[in-house]
Amino acid sequence: MLDKNAIASASKTLHDHWRAGTKLSGLDEKLRPRDRIEAYAIQAAIEKYTSASLFGWKIAATSEAGQRHINVDGPMAGRILAETVIPDGGTASMAGNDMRVAEPEFAFHMRVDLPARPTPYTVQQVLDAVDTLHPAIEIPDSRFADFAAAGEAQLIADNACAHLFVLGPAATADWRSMDLVEERPVMTMRGEKFVGHGKNVLGDPRVALTWLANELRQLGVTLKAGRIVTTGTCHPPLPIQSGDFFAVDFGALGKVSVGFE
Repeated sequence: MLDKNAIASASKTLHDHWRAGTKLSGLDEKLRPRDRIEAYAIQAAIEKYTSASLFGWKIAATSEAGQRHINVDGPMAGRILAETVIPDGGTASMAGNDMRVAEPEFAFHMRVDLPARPTPYTVQQVLDAVDTLHPAIEIPDSRFADFAAAGEAQLIADNACAHLFVLGPAATADWRSMDLVEERPVMTMRGEKFVGHGKNVLGDPRVALTWLANELRQLGVTLKAGRIVTTGTCHPPLPIQSGDFFAVDFGALGKVSVGFE
């Protein structure tokens, strides 16, 4: 296991590159995580660089398209820091963003804590802990110049490619009675329309949410009340450029949008 100094140094390296908008080819061999446990330990250390409470969690690579995009075999959890959240309808800076994609997502606001425990949570137990459902947009990026070659452990350490996040208003529709698998949000950008599909999110956004709760459970981390969990893109990541305006209509579940400069 990497010692505390190596974990802190790896986290600082990634954080410094994120703040500067610069890239690195890879972590030094002495700082490189060898498995998911070491990778999550490096990721967790990023919280000491923010004075605000953790805003929430993201899941990277919940769809086959998302997995191909960063060359991994399965989902990864990451932290959403408060300073990375952009208001609905606001503007996101493209500075330092080499990944340059936007992703429409289903996000859940937690009502009660789901503490770490020996046994897995069921989908129903996790849904019972949810307060509201929100449309959302994630704008990921990596600190690695060649993120497709970085590998799962380094990408987890790199906060699972978290960068910027947009949260829409809480859905007023009775989302619990809806089949989120078959929800098809419509994205509009540059006069073109694209249609997502709820089934792209680990087969079901509710299953993805449960995966996150159990991933944290195995790490000994409580999924706390008040946190947002965004569950991964329901459409292959869409390329964006400066001047774009990206709007997503989730139908009865609401709308969310963001511009880029």
